[in-house]
Amino acid sequence: MQLNHRNMLLSPSQSTARLRSSCVTIKIAMAHRLIQIILDTLFPLTCLSCRQEGLLLCDQCLAKIPFQLEQHCPICEHHSTPAGRTCLACCTRSSLDGMLVATSYQSRIISHAIHCFKYRFAESLHEPLGKILVNALSHSELTLPDLILPVPLHPRRLRWRGFNQSWLLAQYLAEHLTPGFSISTTESSLIRQRYTHPQAQVKKHAARAQNIRGAFQVPKESRPEIAGKNILLVDDVATTGATIFECAKALKKSGAKSVFALVIARQSFKTDKH
Repeated sequence: MQLNHRNMLLSPSQSTARLRSSCVTIKIAMAHRLIQIILDTLFPLTCLSCRQEGLLLCDQCLAKIPFQLEQHCPICEHHSTPAGRTCLACCTRSSLDGMLVATSYQSRIISHAIHCFKYRFAESLHEPLGKILVNALSHSELTLPDLILPVPLHPRRLRWRGFNQSWLLAQYLAEHLTPGFSISTTESSLIRQRYTHPQAQVKKHAARAQNIRGAFQVPKESRPEIAGKNILLVDDVATTGATIFECAKALKKSGAKSVFALVIARQSFKTDKH
């Protein structure tokens, strides 16, 4: 562990607590990895769609996944806009400048793959899912971002899962979007400062917004990295968009020039706004 000035300013008890937390995180991540190795050995990888051995999502099935051709304003979800830009009627209602949705959650392959990625700890799915994001962004009219950021997990959630699926996707995107030239990416410039109930467990639109409000922050030392930059925020799936909206708000508050989101799919449209 590298020491920095912030570590040196901590009291002995704080330093010990942080060290213990880091050790716990590492041990849990190692346990997840060991479990994954055992499962891969006992149950060889097979495609989630065609059951071909070798990959969780083979190239043939990946090629069959349709791209989301028509994009909508991420706020009202009604107006069709280029590359999912926020429409003029909604631009004053949110800090998010747009959200590009790569494909449809109605696709059985996609919904199954995302579920396995998040809840069955199938880390290797970040590669085929990352390819979907690369293709979607490459065929859009959006300009290249200055910085790619993942939607952050709270440390408590990260310890449970062992990895942040959005960070894996952000890294893949940064490395493969422009071959031979990596785009900057980091997982420390936007943090989740308080633990919230998983959004999937909160059913009402207003309750989701309240649950996630104020949960994200740009650390003071990271603000120079954000100020004046065009940010691409990456997540696996969006539902009401409340999480992404809050992330965008924190980034704009710290001086980001623009914030666009890129997601694999949007799970559902708003049906209950109360």
